[in-house]
Amino acid sequence: MADFNVIVIGAGPGGYVAAIRCAQLGMKVACVEKYLNPEGQNSLGGTCLNIGCIPSKALLDSSHHYYHIKKHAGEHGIKVDNVSIDVATMLARKNDVVKNLTQGIAGLFKKNKVTRLEGSASFVTADKIKVTTKEGGEQEYTADKIIIATGSVPTNIPVAPIDNQYIVDSTGALSFDSIPARLGVIGAGAIGLELGSVWNRLGSQVTILEALPEFLSVADRKIATAAFKELQKQGLNIQLSASVTNAKVVGNEVHVSYKDVNGAEQQTIVDKLIVSVGRKPNTAGLNAEAIGVKISERGFVVVDEHRQTNVPNVYAIGDVIGGPMLAHKASEEGIMLAERLAGQKTEMHYDIMPWVIYTWPEIAWVGRTEEELKAAGIEYRVGQFPMLASGRARAHGETAGMIRMIADAKTDRILGVHLFGISASELLSEAVLAMECQASSEDLARTIHAHPTLAEGMHEAALAVDGRMIHA
Repeated sequence: MADFNVIVIGAGPGGYVAAIRCAQLGMKVACVEKYLNPEGQNSLGGTCLNIGCIPSKALLDSSHHYYHIKKHAGEHGIKVDNVSIDVATMLARKNDVVKNLTQGIAGLFKKNKVTRLEGSASFVTADKIKVTTKEGGEQEYTADKIIIATGSVPTNIPVAPIDNQYIVDSTGALSFDSIPARLGVIGAGAIGLELGSVWNRLGSQVTILEALPEFLSVADRKIATAAFKELQKQGLNIQLSASVTNAKVVGNEVHVSYKDVNGAEQQTIVDKLIVSVGRKPNTAGLNAEAIGVKISERGFVVVDEHRQTNVPNVYAIGDVIGGPMLAHKASEEGIMLAERLAGQKTEMHYDIMPWVIYTWPEIAWVGRTEEELKAAGIEYRVGQFPMLASGRARAHGETAGMIRMIADAKTDRILGVHLFGISASELLSEAVLAMECQASSEDLARTIHAHPTLAEGMHEAALAVDGRMIHA
């Protein structure tokens, strides 16, 4: 008889959610996690809670308060002199947020009777793993089903070798002990823009080098264009078609060489350089291939539509299988898989996946863009509402951006919603729910929205699809 019904390898947003849901469904579950926090203690929550989503949002929030007080408090009649930022206190708050949430997961494991195994897991056979503790101790465990949920790690590039002092990855960028006067960022994706925004608000001169010729090429073009202009206005120096060729530490500086849009060699000198060029699957040390689990050329664990590998009792979810590398995607896969293991027929819709970039204002979207619909030959109508016309946004003093709703020209079914503006991440949920329920733009147009709210902008965008927007 196996030690457990299910063993989950990895306690990130996919792994811990899968473990809890399996336990709720009556299975005997263990979850293995190897991550050690800066104090050397085992910590649950994976990249998201420890060194990703949560700490970055804590710093974004702190830096936003500081920036708002310095730049905009006076507009509200609030007079503040000699404003300063204590970086150590800001980082301590960030660490407390992380600690409380990771301890919360430990409490959820106890509540749901999930056995916590601390250490690195590797396959011995298809139904047996070995867990190696930080002290070097080893213990083997068997399970009827094993779920790989080991997530991803930052991608490094040879031209900018990480030294964790001057050239850092996204993890290192969360722990600068002082504000760099000049900060370089390689990559203008979500991570680069968010981390660049944090330190820009605190006073860094930030240069972001993006190899692609388009800003946020996956986003709606009008949204991306508006966001690019606003972020540049805030002080982010975003260079497109800038391909980094070399980065080296010279004294206490980093000399970064890159080719510009014309192919000419350029150089910028910074005090710190963040490398944020994406993430790659984390399968190191798993020994999965040794038991026959198929791994793709890019290093992802290969699974079918139900997240089962080619080894019948081994499954995988989250970043390690590819697709959108998003915490909420991993969590939903964890729930789906747990319920399927319990005999349910749960499915997951990847075409209705919310995306958010937590700049200020935020960038968020769900569904398809105009460009995608044009390429597919699908006729559509667009409703666009400027945040400038929102009474609540004006009261906030945050009028940058817009809401764009795209609906099928024949059926009126909502095909995509794209936002750039204050609280875009929260406003997006209405669009996600509407699309999940196959709603039309008319459904939202006929739905009463409270006044004054930012959500009225969604209502106006829906009205605009049919050319009857009221307030703009």
